[in-house]
Amino acid sequence: MGNSGSAVKVCTDHQGGINWLSLSPDGQRLLTGSEDGTARLWSTADSQCHGHFQGHESYITFCHLENEAAFTCSADHTIRKWDVMTGQCLAIYRGHTSIVNRILVAKDYLFSGSYDRTARCWSVDKEKQIQEFRGHRNCVLTLAHYSSRDVLEEEEEEEEEEKVSRDLLVTGSTDCTVKVWWVSSGRCYQTLLGHTGAVLCLILDAPNRELFSGSTDYTIRTWNIVTGEQLKVFKEHQGSVICLELVNRHLYSGSADRTVKCWLVDTGERIQTYKAHKHSVSTLKYHAGILFTGSGDACARAFNSKSGVLQKIFRGHKFIINCIQIHNELLYTASHDGTLRIWDIRGICKRNKRRLKKERSAQGRGSQKGSLSRLFNNKVGCMVQQENRE
Repeated sequence: MGNSGSAVKVCTDHQGGINWLSLSPDGQRLLTGSEDGTARLWSTADSQCHGHFQGHESYITFCHLENEAAFTCSADHTIRKWDVMTGQCLAIYRGHTSIVNRILVAKDYLFSGSYDRTARCWSVDKEKQIQEFRGHRNCVLTLAHYSSRDVLEEEEEEEEEEKVSRDLLVTGSTDCTVKVWWVSSGRCYQTLLGHTGAVLCLILDAPNRELFSGSTDYTIRTWNIVTGEQLKVFKEHQGSVICLELVNRHLYSGSADRTVKCWLVDTGERIQTYKAHKHSVSTLKYHAGILFTGSGDACARAFNSKSGVLQKIFRGHKFIINCIQIHNELLYTASHDGTLRIWDIRGICKRNKRRLKKERSAQGRGSQKGSLSRLFNNKVGCMVQQENRE
């Protein structure tokens, strides 16, 4: 069993629970969105708060950080864009008629999903709604985006030249469906039917034309995003599937049944179960052969992703951990207790790297022995065949 860890820093600036934590693409900053209606910007270099974004009239549900701009969405039905350097509000996107649950920034688009049963597309640079996606019978909880160019082969691109650069939005809803929409027209391209519970999370693997959806029906389903065909159903969880992570054709799923499971995407086989959580697994992140999890039991944990062995428990939070991020061998955990905690994970990463090196070395020796064995057997086989011929 792993050792307990203590945080190297505890940031207590927020006056309410932290609902989301976003890392900028360049890794220099973090953004937290809180129940107190504000967002805060943190430097990963010194772990200090360098920005305080105020303006929302209710709690912030989700946030997204780019290198130069920050985006927040709120229960006040709006989305805001902020200047990272000055903290100034650059744009307010109005149009939703209920809580905005989720936002996604892709190219020049800003997408949003809401309790008002719609998803919307906005111009990032203007306070202008470009498209509305209407068709779900209940709230839109999760979003994904891809371009038809990402999923079409060269031959298909030639056949469907007009669709090559067309963007598609994927939405998951509490109405038990996943829908795929053409961004340009707002038309529903496909409705993926099969789940019998709310769709809580989506992971897209566009190069392999696959979409993964996790649901309150305890299952994960895989879909072909070109044909809409359901490919596999992963059924072993005993509670809602809350979060997903896809790494090297391994799918990790965190559930209300207090476990994370690892699946081989190509076969559907469950190859590992990570236990020890005392409540739902709310968030997870894979890093350098280690699976980090956050739970409703207020602890973060580190598991060896291959063996499933618990390597460390990070204790200190008082309520559910809603989000985790990893940068420069530091683990950041954001909780409903209102704190952002920073943990040093260099020791675990170093031990894991040594273990991986040993395993690779052993595999190399095994492979070499196997090659020699095959060579010997082939030679024996040839000799036997020669004797039979004679």
